[in-house]
Amino acid sequence: MDDLLRLDDRLNPDQRLIRDTVKSFVTDRILPDVADWFENGTFPARELAPALGSLGLLGMHLEGYGCAGTDATSYGVACRELEAGDSGLRSFVSVQGSLAMFPIWRYGSEEQKEQWLPRMAAGDAIGCFGLTEPDHGSDPANMRTHAKRDGTDWVLNGAKMWITNGSIADVAVVWAQTDEGIRGFVVPTDTPGFTAPEIHKKLSLRASVTSSLYFDDIRLPADAVLPGVSGLKGPLSCLSEARFGILWGVVGAARACLESAVDYATTRVQFDRPIGAFQLTQEKLAWMYVGMSQAAMTALHLGALKDAGTLDPRQISFGKLANVRAALDIARQARSILGANGVTLEYPVIRHMNNLESVLTYEGTQEIHLLTLGRALTGLDAFR
Repeated sequence: MDDLLRLDDRLNPDQRLIRDTVKSFVTDRILPDVADWFENGTFPARELAPALGSLGLLGMHLEGYGCAGTDATSYGVACRELEAGDSGLRSFVSVQGSLAMFPIWRYGSEEQKEQWLPRMAAGDAIGCFGLTEPDHGSDPANMRTHAKRDGTDWVLNGAKMWITNGSIADVAVVWAQTDEGIRGFVVPTDTPGFTAPEIHKKLSLRASVTSSLYFDDIRLPADAVLPGVSGLKGPLSCLSEARFGILWGVVGAARACLESAVDYATTRVQFDRPIGAFQLTQEKLAWMYVGMSQAAMTALHLGALKDAGTLDPRQISFGKLANVRAALDIARQARSILGANGVTLEYPVIRHMNNLESVLTYEGTQEIHLLTLGRALTGLDAFR
């Protein structure tokens, strides 16, 4: 499908190389099997992680410690191409780099960085991020997970839910209430008292490992805490990193759905002509292309702002809200063009559509992002 607006002309040679490299990886290693992974509810994370690491995609926007140190737009382009394969694949990379590696890189001690970041960048160790709880999703300030000092140690208790990579992780970055405010802890998952049962019966993000985390009197040494941050600033800054990847990634999911719809519309014959020759179908396709291109322009603009060091969390909320909504609308329209075939895994559309229902909710629901923009416009806080 042609890039009618030539948006990728704005990418520099390094960014185009990353685009082409990740696209080839997805074509060769993901697309042949991802429908089966989705149907079976599996994801070969241990097999794929070293390959993703060898491409420099894990923590790629971080400097040092074996990380690639690319610019933000390059990270966004990679997320776009990964999610054109599947949202679960992009989620794995996002969680590893933006939610597990980033807080260690940004707020961790030198010992924590040396211990974990090189292994995670290589895909030899997998991380997860524990913030959301069974009773506290959009309101993390009231989390119940807590850590108390016991001599020089910390004792951690509580539970987290909807944790990508949880049951396969080697290390968890866990946020907990303490007498000193909310703090982050680097928790090896083989610590006694740590359990991570996988969540089953999902109808979305099936090619992704989702788990609960339980902490039962986990004893951690004093140096398990992230020394560089306290309060909600820590986890929220991580979410901003991940949301940036999402607002790029969903453009890839939208593109995959649109390409499938165009291909189908130009080959499916009804009433002696391809259905793409009918005005109603062309109108759908045209609006889908407009929505995808607007989302792509938003991603490019926010990438430029992030590379310039001027990106604001409110702008990320705009991008996450607008681009996920656009991608989900495109997926739904594509499914209607494919008719009954649109609900089968022979085509990627229903898989992307179901995945995007989760992407709409995680890393901040659309309501949270709407209220964030409302507060930016009015100066009035509707959260409390």
